[in-house]
Amino acid sequence: MGFIAKLVRHKSIEHLQAEAGQRGDFRRVLGLWQLTAIGVGAIVGVGIFVLAGQQAAANAGPAVVLSFLIAGLGSACAALAYAEFSGLIPVTGSAYTYSYAVLGELFAWIIGWDLLIEYALIVGVVAIGWSGYVQALIEQLFGAHLPVWAQGAYDPKNPDSGKVFNVIAAGITLLIAWMLTVKTEWGARANTVIVAIKVIGVALVIGVGAFYVNTANWHPFIPAAITSEGLTQYGWGGVLAASSIVFFAVFGYDTLTTAAEESTNPQRDLPRAVLLSLAVSMALYVMVSLVLTGMVPYQQLAGPAPVDAAFKALGLHWVRGIISVAAVAGITSVMFAFMLGAARIWFALARDGLLPKWFARVHPKYGTPARPTIILGVFTALVAGSLPIGEVAELVNIGTLAAFIIICGSVLLLRVRKPDLPRGFRTPALWLVAPAGMLFSLFLIIGWPWFSDGRFHLLGGLPWITIERFIIWMALGLVIYFGFGIRHSRLEREP
Repeated sequence: MGFIAKLVRHKSIEHLQAEAGQRGDFRRVLGLWQLTAIGVGAIVGVGIFVLAGQQAAANAGPAVVLSFLIAGLGSACAALAYAEFSGLIPVTGSAYTYSYAVLGELFAWIIGWDLLIEYALIVGVVAIGWSGYVQALIEQLFGAHLPVWAQGAYDPKNPDSGKVFNVIAAGITLLIAWMLTVKTEWGARANTVIVAIKVIGVALVIGVGAFYVNTANWHPFIPAAITSEGLTQYGWGGVLAASSIVFFAVFGYDTLTTAAEESTNPQRDLPRAVLLSLAVSMALYVMVSLVLTGMVPYQQLAGPAPVDAAFKALGLHWVRGIISVAAVAGITSVMFAFMLGAARIWFALARDGLLPKWFARVHPKYGTPARPTIILGVFTALVAGSLPIGEVAELVNIGTLAAFIIICGSVLLLRVRKPDLPRGFRTPALWLVAPAGMLFSLFLIIGWPWFSDGRFHLLGGLPWITIERFIIWMALGLVIYFGFGIRHSRLEREP
C-alpha cells in the first residue's frame, strides 16, 4: 500500500456495523434516559451558573439570550449530524470513529488526538471551578475554611497568596475516575441523580426568579456598542463576541456518543439522546438568561457567581444555599461526562492500533477501559491541583469546533457516496444544515465578519495564542502518528 493510500485508508460503514454487533468489549447498561442525562450533564453547568451572567455584563447585556441562541443554532447543526452518524455507526469513539469511516485514517487520528486533550482539559478546568463552589458552600454552611495552601494552585501572578495545591479539585477528578473504572452503571446512575438535582436547582432559579423580574432591566435589550482598543462591547458586535465564548456551554452531547457500545439500543437511543439533551439544555439556558437579566441590571452580574449575586442583591438568601448545591451538582456531571468521553476515545485509538494496544485492554472484572480512565484521572488531578484556570480554559473550544466542521462535512460526503445506506435517523435539510454548521464553527474560531466604519472586521473569535497552542498539540500528534500509528494501525495488519 502506498504512503498516500495509508493516510486515507478507512473502515467501511458495513464493517463497523458488523463489528458493533459482534463486539463484547463493554457491557450494554445505558438506556435512553441515562444517555440523555450524560448529554444534559455535559452541556448544563458552567454556562448557566457562570457564563450567562458574566457575558451579559461583559459583552451582550440582556441580549446574551441571543448569544446563546446563535451558539445553539450552530451547535444544533452539528448535533443533527452527530445524530445521523450515531444511529448509523453505533461504535465507541464518536467523531473519531465517524471520521475514520468517511475521511480516512489521518483525519480520524487528528480528530481523536484533538478531542483527547480537549476533553481532559475540560475535566481539569471544570474541577477547579467546582472546587471554588464547594469551598464557598462549606464556608456558607459551616463557616469553615481549608488551610490556605490547600485552597488553590500556586499562581505566579500572585506568588504571595500562600496557595500551593488545589486539594478539592484534584480529589474530585480522582473520585470520578474511580467511579468510571469500577462500574460504568454506578457512575451513570449517580450522574442521573446529580443531573436531576441540577435541573431542579435550575428550575428553582427560573421559578423563583421569574417573580422578581423587572422588565425595565431589559431596556435597552441590546445596549449601545462601545469600541475601545479594537474591542467591541455591547451592540450586535458584543452579542456575536459573546456567542463565541458561550459556545463552551452548548456542546457536550457528543460525549454521550462515545458510549455507543455501552448503550442497550444504540441505533434507536443515541440519536434521540443527542437531540433531546441539546433541546432541554437550550430551553434552560434561554430561560435562565432572561430571568437573570430581568432580576437585576446586567452590570451587576460580572462576578464569579452571577446567579448567587442576583439572588443576594434581592435578599433571597434562602435560595442561595440551594443554588450552590445545584451548581456543585451541575459541574460534577460535566466532569463525569467528559472523563467518560476522553477514556473511550483513548480506548478506541488504542484498539485501532494508533496508540499502544496496552491501553485497549478492558478490565477483566469491571468491564471498563480502566487503564485510560486511571491515567486520565491522575493527569486531570495534577492539572486541576497544580495549575490556575487562566488561559488553559481557552483551549477547550477550538478542538470541538474543529471536530464539528469535520463531522458536518463527513455526513454530507457520506450522503453523496452512499445515499441509499439505511439510516436510523436522517438529518433534515442536510444541504443547508451541514454547510451552516461548518460556517458557524469556523466563525466561532476566527471571528464573525462585521462591516462598520467602511470596512470589514472580525468580531469575537478565539485568541491567537489559543490557535498557536492548538497547532503545537496537533504537531505533536502528527509526530506520534507518523512515528507509531501509521505502522501499527489495525488496517496495516488487517486490511
